[in-house]
Amino acid sequence: MGEYLPPPYGILQLAGYLEKEIKSVDIDVVDCQAMGLDWRGLEKRIESFNPDIVASSGFATCNAYVTARTLETARKITPKALTVTGGQHFTVTANESLEAYPEIDVIVRGEGEQTLVELVKAVGKTRGKPDLQKIAGISFRHEGIIRHNPSRPLMDNLDALPFPGYHFVKDCAHRYHFTMMAGSKARYGMVEASRGCPHRCTFCSQWKHWQGAWRHKSNERVAEEIEFLYANYGSKLIWLTDDNFGLGKRMEQLCDQLIRRGFSDELTIFMQARSDDIVKNQDLLPKMYKAGINWLLLGVESHSKLTLDSFRKGTSPEDSKTAVELLKKNGIFTQATCILGDRSDSAEKMRGLREFTSFLDPDLAIFMILTPFPGTDLFEEAKRNGWIEDWNWANYDMVHAIMPTETLTREEVQHELYKCYRSFFGSWHRRVQGVFSNNEIKRRAYRYMARQNVLRQLKGLV
Repeated sequence: MGEYLPPPYGILQLAGYLEKEIKSVDIDVVDCQAMGLDWRGLEKRIESFNPDIVASSGFATCNAYVTARTLETARKITPKALTVTGGQHFTVTANESLEAYPEIDVIVRGEGEQTLVELVKAVGKTRGKPDLQKIAGISFRHEGIIRHNPSRPLMDNLDALPFPGYHFVKDCAHRYHFTMMAGSKARYGMVEASRGCPHRCTFCSQWKHWQGAWRHKSNERVAEEIEFLYANYGSKLIWLTDDNFGLGKRMEQLCDQLIRRGFSDELTIFMQARSDDIVKNQDLLPKMYKAGINWLLLGVESHSKLTLDSFRKGTSPEDSKTAVELLKKNGIFTQATCILGDRSDSAEKMRGLREFTSFLDPDLAIFMILTPFPGTDLFEEAKRNGWIEDWNWANYDMVHAIMPTETLTREEVQHELYKCYRSFFGSWHRRVQGVFSNNEIKRRAYRYMARQNVLRQLKGLV
């Protein structure tokens, strides 16, 4: 996807909440990528701040080792500081992670805002080791034994959350960008409109992480947060990070809010959507475009209804085809994701996926390898049946093949991924069409890829 640097949304949300709840706390948010810090630079930053607590993002499974190394670095520089991490991967692997990484003192399981506040208060009450035994939602070591405190209930009202603490990274906020999709000068912000998902896809860790619940902010609050980023940080590219925002009445009300504020024609808002939602709510598409929601990611996943059913996706290939047609008709940039590596996948079936994706002809196609992330139903099934051949968490990025199928080796699955990219982006017709497209986002994306030689590289994957 080219040059891409998103703001550290989760850390900014935690910092904002911590600042709101404890007025006396000193907070330093360190975004090593945006600030250009290597490991030595991080050491110097920690040393200069001399923190009592170091909390590192545990963003995704493939980042697990980087998280551990970050806290190992903190332990070396400030031996007495409490080291903390959280997120989906560490929530479901809390016991194994505490056994494997002595540099991690505490793992925050699930929703982290209230838990982090209680940890900070506990550290502030004592000069020695804090008492952690009554803090809900954490796993930690006590006298050499790993303890798992009861889980913390989810927050009732997401509107009560403060805006993320972008002011903690104000000196580098101008560096957040997604050049291929919005140009190098468009500042990039993120907004979380909801947590969780009402659906139950087998490969997804989101809905389980949020305890099977789906909670959302009010549309007025979401619009206020978008306006805050636009007015204060010049953010014109906004990613609604929801796993599933949902359309219908809620979407219509958000569009009305954005249009009424008078700056929606300057925005590019990116969000994920289900193809069946698009089909059911196609009358909303013109208003979504007017509101600045002009880039949608569709989880197409597969051309096979049987595979979609096995994923518990609840959509059909026909939904995907109709959704792509409707989005393109309304000028909305259409990005489709497709998954390969299901247990039933064969070379013949993969050829069918390539043909179906070409037939759909989305503006952009992203192919991903089915990955058994810890915490998913897929992981439990794969582990139970001995399908997992690669336990290196760094490879759990949806690009590396982790499992074979019934008829394909892992190496063959990997090569099928390359074939998919060669097939889609190797088409001269598609490349020329993209470079001269009337859709501004598509035209910018394909011209960027041409300038960076990305299209040739995709075509040459072996």
